[in-house]
Amino acid sequence: MSELVAAEVGLEAKRRITRGELIWRRFLRNKTAVFGAAGILFLLLLTLAGPYLLYWKFDDIDTNAFLSAPDGAHLLGTTQAGRDVLALAIRGLGKSLLIGFLVALISTSISALVGASAAYLGGWYEKSMLWIIDLLLVIPSFFLIAVASRGAPEGEASWLILVVLLAAFAWPLSARVVRSLTLSIREREYVLAAKFMGLSSFRIIVRHILPNASSLLIIDATLGVGYAILSETGLSYFGFGVQAPDTSLGTLIGEGASMATTFPWIFLGPATVLVFLVMCVNAVGDGLRDALDPSSASGGQV
Repeated sequence: MSELVAAEVGLEAKRRITRGELIWRRFLRNKTAVFGAAGILFLLLLTLAGPYLLYWKFDDIDTNAFLSAPDGAHLLGTTQAGRDVLALAIRGLGKSLLIGFLVALISTSISALVGASAAYLGGWYEKSMLWIIDLLLVIPSFFLIAVASRGAPEGEASWLILVVLLAAFAWPLSARVVRSLTLSIREREYVLAAKFMGLSSFRIIVRHILPNASSLLIIDATLGVGYAILSETGLSYFGFGVQAPDTSLGTLIGEGASMATTFPWIFLGPATVLVFLVMCVNAVGDGLRDALDPSSASGGQV
């Protein structure tokens, strides 16, 4: 009899899973999201190991191969300057990924703190933040970023200015969503109990409100990577983003666009990498949204 009770207790303990395990199981059931995550991991490994595996570096010039078609020496061909397109694409991929992740991290952090604090504190602070958010939403950010990036000091770290500018205009819409979510969370018992215990507003926001909005923030950060990469690509395409001698996917696409019909390998390589990267990021974002949303049937049932 005792063995039967022990077996039942063991079976019940086995059935209990944490919320993290449930999210992970639902995410793994989404094959598209798993493929996207594998694709991002592959691209990350490529950016880390690629420079050490390739014979040509992104800034090397092959004086015997100007606008050379793909061959054994240059798998994706060369540019008009004799630079290896594959090495350039890997370098550009790494720069675009770095910009994308940094912008997503900064913008999500700003939107979380501003949106949650505006809803929790209320009063004149909330009105001021909402006014700033509405102002940033109607400002033509693309043109302002283009002008500001042109006036930024040049150098190896000039792309950091681009990260700051992109993040500065990426958070307002998400902050509005976080504010709306916080309006309901702030009335819950555990938040009121923390307030009556004398905890500061900052600690309540960071320890009690934002963790309960983590699902939204994770999805926002993931999709923000794709937004930042596309924004950087657009700016670099028009010459306002990453500047030479460094490169990004947008810079390469911009340089190869004028020769897309005559020397297509210069354009197709970076463009294919960009499309694949954005598709993988969006697939992971959709998968996380389904896994974190209990009402969604896309993640499957446990």
